Amino acid sequence: MDKLQFPRRSRVYVALLILATIIVFLMPRRPKFAYDYKKGEPWIHETLVAKYDFPILKTEAQLLKEKERLAAEIVPYFRHDTPVDYNAHSLLNSIGLGSNEHLRPYLSETVSHIYSKHVLPDYYSRNDSTLVSGYIYVGSDGSAVKIPVDEVYTVSSARARLREEFREIAGAAKADSLYEAVGLDNLITPDLIIDKKITDQMYRTSIENISLTTGFFKEHQTIVKYGDIVTSETEQLLDSYRKEYDANIGYDGHIAFLWTGNVILAIAFVFVLFLAIYYCNYKVFADTKKYLYLLLMFLISFTAASVASRMRPDIFYIIPFNVIALFLYAFFKRRMVYVVYIISLLPLLLFAPDAVEIFVMYLVSGAVGMFVFEKFNKGWLQFVTAFIVFVTMVLVWVAFRLVEDVESLKSYRVIADMALGALLMVAAYPLIYLFEKIFRLVSTSKLVELSDTSNKLLRMLADKAPGTFQHSLQVMNLADAAARSIDADVPLVRAGALYHDIGKINNPQCFTENAAPGVNFHEGLSPKESAQEIIKHISDGVALAQKHGLPQVLIDFIVSHHGTTNTAYFYNKYLNEGGDPSQVSEFYYNGIRPTTKEQVILMLCDTIEAASRSMKDYSQENISALVDNIIEGKVEECQLSCADISLRELNILKDVIKSYLMQMHHSRVAYPKRNGQK
Repeated sequence: MDKLQFPRRSRVYVALLILATIIVFLMPRRPKFAYDYKKGEPWIHETLVAKYDFPILKTEAQLLKEKERLAAEIVPYFRHDTPVDYNAHSLLNSIGLGSNEHLRPYLSETVSHIYSKHVLPDYYSRNDSTLVSGYIYVGSDGSAVKIPVDEVYTVSSARARLREEFREIAGAAKADSLYEAVGLDNLITPDLIIDKKITDQMYRTSIENISLTTGFFKEHQTIVKYGDIVTSETEQLLDSYRKEYDANIGYDGHIAFLWTGNVILAIAFVFVLFLAIYYCNYKVFADTKKYLYLLLMFLISFTAASVASRMRPDIFYIIPFNVIALFLYAFFKRRMVYVVYIISLLPLLLFAPDAVEIFVMYLVSGAVGMFVFEKFNKGWLQFVTAFIVFVTMVLVWVAFRLVEDVESLKSYRVIADMALGALLMVAAYPLIYLFEKIFRLVSTSKLVELSDTSNKLLRMLADKAPGTFQHSLQVMNLADAAARSIDADVPLVRAGALYHDIGKINNPQCFTENAAPGVNFHEGLSPKESAQEIIKHISDGVALAQKHGLPQVLIDFIVSHHGTTNTAYFYNKYLNEGGDPSQVSEFYYNGIRPTTKEQVILMLCDTIEAASRSMKDYSQENISALVDNIIEGKVEECQLSCADISLRELNILKDVIKSYLMQMHHSRVAYPKRNGQK
C-alpha cells in the first residue's frame, strides 16, 4: 500500500474550517458541572463546600410519593342528576299495587329519603380508589356540598334499604313476592355522575402546588468530604447544587477563556473526523460530494445534541441519533461507517446530562440497527428493526440503572421516550432519498431498486436482446459471489452487471448470443467494420443510461467493463488476413480501465462468463486454466493497473470464480429408459 499523504486540495481544509466555525457557535455557553459522582461510591474529588445558597430539591421518588398522597386525598366531584328522583316517583305512581294501595305513601317517603342521601353506581365500592379520601363533592345549581361517603348509598345498598322498609310495612309473609312482582328495584338508579373534568382539574391544581424543595442549603456549608461515600442524601444535595449551578451560576471566568476553549474543542472534533476519513477511506477526499456528506452527518449530530441540551433532559432519548448510522451505511462500507458514527456521537459526551449512558446507548443501538436493517428494510419489516433497536436501548438503560440506581427503573416515561425514538429512527430513514438528490449520491436502497429486473430498461434488454439479458444475469450472480469474497460493494456490483451491456439493445443481432439461427450479421463486413459495430455498444450504452437517468456510478461500469482491450476475434482475423499491424487502433475499445474493486470484478466476470460459453469440456482443469489465463491476461495488458485491488484479492477471486463455474456447469445424470421404450 502506498504511503498516504495529506490531501492537497484546499477545499478539503476550507470545508473543515467552515465546520469548525459552525461548531464553535453551537458549543455550550455555560460549562458543565465539574464533578462526576455515583451513589454508593466514594467522593474522589476535593472536599466540596457550597459557594452559594441553593434549595434542596426533592428527588423524583419523593415527588412521586407526594403525588400519590395527593391523589389519595383528592375529593371527587359528582354532579347531581335531579331528574332521577322525579322519574323514580313517576314510576312509583304508575305501578299498580292493587289491594296494597295504602303502601304507596310509605314507599314514596322511603324513596325520597334514599335520594336525599344520593345514590352512587355499584362500581364505586367503599374501598374504591376514587373514594379513598372518604368524602365526595356533590354539585348542583352552581354550588357543591362535601358529603361523607359513608352517608351515600350505592344502588345495591339503596335497594336493600327499600326492600327492608317494604317488609316492615307490608309484612314479611308477602313482602318479597309482591316486591318482585311490581319491580320495586327499578325505582333505584344512580343520581350521582362523576365529573372527571372538575376532579382532574382539582388534582392538577394540587399537583402544581407541590413544593419542589425540602429545605435550603447555606453558603460555606460542607456538602461532601473527600473519601465519603455518596449516600442518597448526599446525592440529593449534589444534584440540587448542580442544577442551581447550571441554571443560575454558570461560567464565572473571563469570556475570552470560554471562547478559546470552545475553539480548541471544535478543532479537536474536526481533526478527529479528518483522521477517521484519512485512515478509513482516503479516497473520500477526492470525492467532494461524499466528503461533504460525511461532514454534514457530523454537523447534524452536533446540532441535534446542542439543541437538545436546551430542552428537557428526556429529549435525548427521543431524538434518533442512531439514524446517523443508517444515513452513513447507505453510502459507505461498514469499516468506515462505524468509525465515523462513533465520532458523530462524541457531541453527546459534551451536551447530554447522563453523557456516558446516552453515548453507550446510541453506540450499541446504532450498531445493532445497522446489522438488523440490512435484513429487515422492506415494508413493515422496518418496524421489526425499530422494535429490536428499542429493546437494545432499553437493555442498555436497564444495565446502567442496575449499576447506578435501581429505584429509577420505575421511570416508565423514559421507556416510552425510547420507543418513540426507535420509531423516529425508521421514520427518518427516507431522508436518504433527499440526500441522494442533494449530493447526487447513490444509496444501497437505490441500487437494490435499480436491480429489479422489472425496470423499464432491463425489460427492454430482455425483450430486444434476450441472450444478452441472460448473459447479464449470469454475470450478476458470478459477480455477486466474487464481491462477497473480498468485501466489495455487492449491491453496486449486481446493478453494474445488469446494466453493463445495455448498449446491445440498439443492435442485438450484432452479438452472437442474440443471433437468430442461420443469420450472421458480420457476413459481408470487414474485420474493421465488425469491430466498430461491436465497440459501438459502449457508446450506445452510455447514451441509453443517460437517457434513462442511470447514476454515473453505473455508467462507469459500462465504460470500464472492456477497459482499453481490443476485440480479439476480429483483431486476430484482421492480422491473419494480412492487415497492417500499425493500423489497429480501430479494434480497441475507447473505454477506461477499472479504478475500483467492483469494476475489476465485473470486467473479469464478464470476460470469463462469455469465454466459458465456448468451452466443450467443463472439467476442473479446463475451467481453472480458463480463469487463470484470462486474469493473467488482464494483468499483462495493464487493465488492472489503476484499480485498488491486491494480488491476494485477485487470488481469492480466482478461487471463487472457478468454484462458481464448476457449480454452474455441473454435469447431469442421464436418465435411463425403461425396457422396451424407444
